[in-house]
Amino acid sequence: MLNWISQNWLEIFGALAGVVYVFLEIRQNLWLWPVGIVTSAVYIVVFLSGRLYADMTLQGYYLVISFAGLYWWVRGKGKDSAAGEGEGHAGSGTKGQGEGSEPLEVTRLRIKTGLILAGVLTGLFVLIWMVLDTMTDSPVPVWDSFITSVSVVATWMLARKIYEHWYLWIIVNAVAVALFVSRGLYPTAGLYMVYFIMSFVGLKTWSGSLKKD
Repeated sequence: MLNWISQNWLEIFGALAGVVYVFLEIRQNLWLWPVGIVTSAVYIVVFLSGRLYADMTLQGYYLVISFAGLYWWVRGKGKDSAAGEGEGHAGSGTKGQGEGSEPLEVTRLRIKTGLILAGVLTGLFVLIWMVLDTMTDSPVPVWDSFITSVSVVATWMLARKIYEHWYLWIIVNAVAVALFVSRGLYPTAGLYMVYFIMSFVGLKTWSGSLKKD
């Protein structure tokens, strides 16, 4: 047991950090972004060793979007908010924003934004699938591409505090559990099972931050 832990300590650390990340996400706590930066750096190494190249690249995207999400959450609600203004109110996790700034609100997904994101998701899926299938030795190009493309969109929606991102996480996490078990990444599979369960908690918790008509 100790030998297994010593051989997989980085993956275990990443899994534990990932649980903290989702807990902070549910609470809408600003610290989720610094934790996300650390978690992504760890999983770049983990997925490289597992030959999950799309997921490894996804972690690089997470690093970038984490800085963007931190900026958007600290900056607060802007006039150019992609999700629209005046559609919700801030949750309890907006602590740490500059004094006098209006918090970024939890909002519903607009139809126009949803159509654009659907197009982006489809395009990413096809592109990543083709690259993995023709240019790498990935053993699971379809599922790796699916998880990556949906996660890209879901993380952007999280950075903009769009409520429906939780539905995407539920789908992604369910698929990811099966994929990581098949690749022998058991701590990571366990992490994504926790993610799957916590996604339902997040869905319910964030609903309390939506404006009641």
